Amino acid sequence: MQLFLEDGSYILTNEGIDCSIPLEGNEKNVRAWYVASPQIEPVRENGWVGVVAEGGSVNFRSIQFNPHGHGTHTECLGHITPEVHSVNGVLDKLLYKTILITVQPEIRVQKDGSVDRVISASTFSGRLEELKSEALMIRTLPNDAGKMNLDYSDTNPAYCDVDVLTVLDALGVSHLLIDTPSVDREKDNGVLAFHHGFWGVPGKERFDKTITEMVYIPDEAEDGEYMLNLQTAPFVNDATPSRPLLFPLHRNAED
Repeated sequence: MQLFLEDGSYILTNEGIDCSIPLEGNEKNVRAWYVASPQIEPVRENGWVGVVAEGGSVNFRSIQFNPHGHGTHTECLGHITPEVHSVNGVLDKLLYKTILITVQPEIRVQKDGSVDRVISASTFSGRLEELKSEALMIRTLPNDAGKMNLDYSDTNPAYCDVDVLTVLDALGVSHLLIDTPSVDREKDNGVLAFHHGFWGVPGKERFDKTITEMVYIPDEAEDGEYMLNLQTAPFVNDATPSRPLLFPLHRNAED
């Protein structure tokens, strides 16, 4: 089905590209922040078992996981504020204009000899100048399906320099999506400079902005403009599992 937009372009509702990582209850599930694997276990109580194969009437399983550590998730400023504001309800539109861009992080050697992979303003090499977009999705190189099963803990994954905030401001971005576990360095002594700058915490709080981390963007999605449907579970929490869908833009009915 065609869904026409205000500028005359349109999307096809069957062309959504899923950029989320599925959650499964085993060690193959992606992990970060030193959490153990998610657990998906049947309920066993008072002689009853929630497993059809074992004689139960239904499969009835409990799931234990962490939104930040176990896959694609969307978070709000409640992630870093004393009051835990909820991400539920922050997204107020079905579709957001989005730019997808692929970057090669810079290599920086720190004073202690550690090697960082950093996304900085210069990483974008002027490719976003004079553009406007509600959302930006960043795909880092190298890119392969192995990102869906990594244990990122203690690996110092790629992260964003705070100078990227100027790029986002120029674009008008309210929703940032990235395929790393965090926009900030894994070990930064709790500073979380990018998180604080993006949300204006403290003093200039932006309740309407979100960050989505640990997406996986398949190579079939070429860099460019899309419409984003950012689906989130209605958790009353600072973060929630999410499913970003990218829809290619068609400029006229003949495309």
